[in-house]
Amino acid sequence: MPNAMMRTPLALLLATLVVPLVSPRVANAQQAFPADSAVLSIIKQRVEEKRSAGIVVGILEPDGRTRIVAFGDPGVGQPPLDGNTVFEIGSISKVFTATVLAELVKEGKVKLEDPVQKYLPSSVHLPTRSEKQITLGNLSEQNSGLPRMPTNFHPADAANPYADYSVQQMYDFVSGYQLTRDPGALFEYSNLGVSLLGHALSLSTGQSYEQMERKRVWEPLKMTNTAITLTPWMRQHLALGHGDKGEVVSNWDLPTFAGAGAIRSTTVDMLKFAAANLHPERGKLEEAMAFAHEARASAGGPNTSIGLNWIIQHTGMNTIVWHNGGTGGYRTFLGLDPSNKTAVVVMTNSGGAGADDIGMHLLNPAIPLTPKPVPPRQRTAIELPADVLARYVGVYQLAPQFALTITLTDGALYAQATGQGTNRLWPETELDFFLKGVDAQVTFVRDAQGVVTQLVLHQNGQNLPAKKTAAP
Repeated sequence: MPNAMMRTPLALLLATLVVPLVSPRVANAQQAFPADSAVLSIIKQRVEEKRSAGIVVGILEPDGRTRIVAFGDPGVGQPPLDGNTVFEIGSISKVFTATVLAELVKEGKVKLEDPVQKYLPSSVHLPTRSEKQITLGNLSEQNSGLPRMPTNFHPADAANPYADYSVQQMYDFVSGYQLTRDPGALFEYSNLGVSLLGHALSLSTGQSYEQMERKRVWEPLKMTNTAITLTPWMRQHLALGHGDKGEVVSNWDLPTFAGAGAIRSTTVDMLKFAAANLHPERGKLEEAMAFAHEARASAGGPNTSIGLNWIIQHTGMNTIVWHNGGTGGYRTFLGLDPSNKTAVVVMTNSGGAGADDIGMHLLNPAIPLTPKPVPPRQRTAIELPADVLARYVGVYQLAPQFALTITLTDGALYAQATGQGTNRLWPETELDFFLKGVDAQVTFVRDAQGVVTQLVLHQNGQNLPAKKTAAP
């Protein structure tokens, strides 16, 4: 599942492995949205359970009418939450990037088959493999072979982690990176890839990413309160972001990663964007949006495809086209039901619990709301000798192109997921380890001879086995 831009690294570990499943019981019959009072009850409970500071839900009915329901805390000194409250939409920005890509393709100005190298300075050398180049389509279909994040990403300010990552750093990373598989071979969600896409499109149009989006999407749709750079009005109506513990956190600036997560918007504006996505008959922009919805490749889950950055969930005749997003203080969701011409927007000003389940449930009542999670139990670390820890060192394969690498440094065990940062593993027993700050645990498994053969990752209610395949 697409998810927050950059949270604690292993908190995103399952992002490419887990997608919500649509119940097979649901046919293509039009689903009536619940009354405002029922929606209010859902979001009020979520806020009162302290799973979110505040929530705004926008509903687009089949006849084009919209409804907005809001509840919660906008932050001290800010006006009450409503449809004009401003939120960071995080990775939903990716479908705005895809919209411009689709429009440029329809205009004949770029092709999905174009090598990205064509749009970059000659000093940049994008990696190739098996004589295959990374294309614009690969970046938008999330199968370029580029990792989720560059390894030269070292924020000076953890509260605003993307602010100091430069275009030159991105150039340096991609020029030195070696692909581990052919472009187009496998879905792997990559913030880096879509950031590079937004950058390449910006270079092709001769405009900044923000100027390009404003001219091609926001202004035509009269999205007057959507931007990257906050206007005075937007700043006055900004919901303050909150962290996992309810504390107010900083907003994020993403100059180089703009195409992957820099946009701020309101529920009113997002409903305008949703409506345009559902009506290709209205004009060339809307036609391009529908083109972006076409399923192009697997998205790594059952009945799940990807278009141009849009995730497409299929079950029988029912289809939901969606994306979510998150930054340090916000989690958001946008879902479309093209057959019924309906949509749901969910905006929250909390970076902890997501809002996907609310949006999916409103679009399809057979998808249940996520219950309040049980607080993780307190764990106590023990000491283990280095020779015991050394037995666990190795590479453990969770998926064909996704692994956990376990290393031993200065008497401590560390885990690194593919394309992510390193996290220390703290021993609770000789075989059971846990992370601090993330509700995730690892259990190592030995065979009858005492040789470690696999591990099991415990996270988000799942227990995922991974066989030991090699030394790190």
